[in-house]
Amino acid sequence: MSKVKYYYDPESLSYRKIERKKRTTFKYAFLFLLAACLFAFGFVFIAGQYIESPKEKALKRELQNMQFQFEILNKKMDEAEAVLANVADRDNNLYRVYFEANPIPDEQRKAGFGGINRYKDLAGYDNSKLIMETTKRLDILQKQIVVQSKSLDEVALLAEEKEKLLAAIPAIQPVSNEDLTRMASGYGMRTDPFTKVRKMHKGMDFTAPRGTPIYASGDGIVVRADSGSSGYGKHIRIDHGFGYISLYAHLYKYNVRKNQKVKRGDLIGFVGSTGRSQAPHLHYEIRKDGVNINPINFYYGSLTAEEFSEMLEHASMENQSLD
Repeated sequence: MSKVKYYYDPESLSYRKIERKKRTTFKYAFLFLLAACLFAFGFVFIAGQYIESPKEKALKRELQNMQFQFEILNKKMDEAEAVLANVADRDNNLYRVYFEANPIPDEQRKAGFGGINRYKDLAGYDNSKLIMETTKRLDILQKQIVVQSKSLDEVALLAEEKEKLLAAIPAIQPVSNEDLTRMASGYGMRTDPFTKVRKMHKGMDFTAPRGTPIYASGDGIVVRADSGSSGYGKHIRIDHGFGYISLYAHLYKYNVRKNQKVKRGDLIGFVGSTGRSQAPHLHYEIRKDGVNINPINFYYGSLTAEEFSEMLEHASMENQSLD
């Protein structure tokens, strides 16, 4: 119960009760409520600035963890970019050089993404720059990986083709040195044994006894094994692919048939003197894309350096051919 207050009235020489006006009471109540509201607002404001709620603490920890994870991701991308750069360097300067393929230019490997802003949806946040830069790096890295992957697929295909090519090229001497009497005539202008006129000799003649084994000089398919070509007598032609064909003429007999697959070093026939031939020997030719080329450049698979030098000396002599 509120206390009743009095005051002394000198005119009446008595104490009178103090009567509080309603207006004053309302004024005091309003001021009290205003002060209370200001205090509450100030408390809430200060609490909001300096005192974190459990939810705010959890969100803050989550944000810090996100920033930490982005930093780790960027470090991993640094490592991935370094490894990819090393692979790209070997790809351009080793693999593609070996397989005679053009290197991939840096502009193609490291091209970014032009045109519209691909990352505008990531803008407007406190860490937008970090997120946008990381996303962009990741996109470029993924593109470089795709480019490199396709390049390695191409290199793998080139390696497979190179392996086939190396096996197919006629790279050995068709008559073994142990069975060879002599290398009678080389590629080039030679004297015809029948007309005594100098003309182009399109192959090499290997003198050997009748029945001496003849070997396929490279992998391929026998496309002819007959005597239907003028002057060659019984002869064999092997298609090695890649535009190469080897021809073996004046045979005594065959050891293969048409359409048969052969490997380098397989026995395909025997030396003879059929057709336009002066004595038992093997006439051997190599053709590339239909044009005769010098077979002496293809013996790296069976001759030593000394043997090759000796053959080169004999082949360069302008003597008489045997066919």
